[in-house]
Amino acid sequence: MLRWIARRRLAAFERAFGYDTAYMREMLDASWTGFMRFAAVAKMAQHREGVPLDAWYAAKLSATVAEDCGPCTQLVVKMAEADGVSATVLRGILEGDDRAMGPDAALAQRFTRATLAHHLEAATLRAQIIARWGERGVVSLALVIAASRVFPTVKYALGHGKTCSRIRIGNIETRPALAPVAV
Repeated sequence: MLRWIARRRLAAFERAFGYDTAYMREMLDASWTGFMRFAAVAKMAQHREGVPLDAWYAAKLSATVAEDCGPCTQLVVKMAEADGVSATVLRGILEGDDRAMGPDAALAQRFTRATLAHHLEAATLRAQIIARWGERGVVSLALVIAASRVFPTVKYALGHGKTCSRIRIGNIETRPALAPVAV
């Protein structure tokens, strides 16, 4: 019964976002316990407290792009669009254009990239985030950065990963800036 409910929820998710959940269905068939633990990561990935939506999606999208999974990146863009993040901001995030994404998103993206690179600049950026959004803000960004990397990694490990190429934002296609950008 619970597997049936999980399959229905995955099918609804596929319809809502045009996203292939085959790797999740395979996980569900192979290990209910593993699937439920994976589902807990999805809950963690939704945590946002004290951080502007654009900044939160900048962290989420930047962490996803770092894992180089095109369908995962496209999914995050669709989620951001559904939540009201503008096409200009999303394009700025994907292309690494600070002016287009705005100062909040730019700070979150720089922090994400520095964190993922284990760069010393992450400490300075963390202090700026705490000053701007408080401890809750940095916790929200930390959780979304970590969780956003899990999905592409699991997808690749299960044989379903596909590299980033072109990402559609509304009616425009763009290519993510995959090369590390100076922090």
